[in-house]
Amino acid sequence: MVHGYGLAASQLARVRKAGVPLTVAVDKVAASGGYMMACVADKVIAAPFAIIGSIGVIAQLPNFNKLLKKNDIEFEQLTAGEFKRTLTMFGENTDKAREKFKTELEETHSLFKGFITEHRPSLNVDEVATGEHWFGNQALDLGLIDDVCTSDEYLFEAANQDRKILSVTYQQRKNIAEKLAGTSAEVADRVLLKWISRGQRPLV
Repeated sequence: MVHGYGLAASQLARVRKAGVPLTVAVDKVAASGGYMMACVADKVIAAPFAIIGSIGVIAQLPNFNKLLKKNDIEFEQLTAGEFKRTLTMFGENTDKAREKFKTELEETHSLFKGFITEHRPSLNVDEVATGEHWFGNQALDLGLIDDVCTSDEYLFEAANQDRKILSVTYQQRKNIAEKLAGTSAEVADRVLLKWISRGQRPLV
């Protein structure tokens, strides 16, 4: 979702605003919201076959209205505000609702492009904001990234330059119920593995 990736990008932006040089390494995928996060960095590197770009907006949902009608099932949806709900999964969608929804997608795309332009002003955003994605080498030619390099290569090179490499992890505190549930799952896994190693078929 846009707001989730937007928040993550804002958190990365805080690192830069604090004066900490920020490099983002993409080993596999930074597409759409992933690229929104990556472009915040001072430097973006990517593996040769990493997927980069996909600067577009998509929304899709099924509509079961005909199926409900066929089975004589009525669906009611009440709203206050003309556009509180545009497209619906169960009601009959109108051209007006579709047009409003499409307008909202275009507005989101415009914000997306503006965000990227702000952080990578040298990038020709209209050239790359087509929804397409590219591999690392192609992305370098287009200016989406700054170097073709894996995260391991980057770290080993830094280590050779007498840089300190730290591993930072984040762990949420669990309440008693969560701890007990986790312990129970671990015990069950161990019992299951022992059973399998003995050639016995567990009862499930």
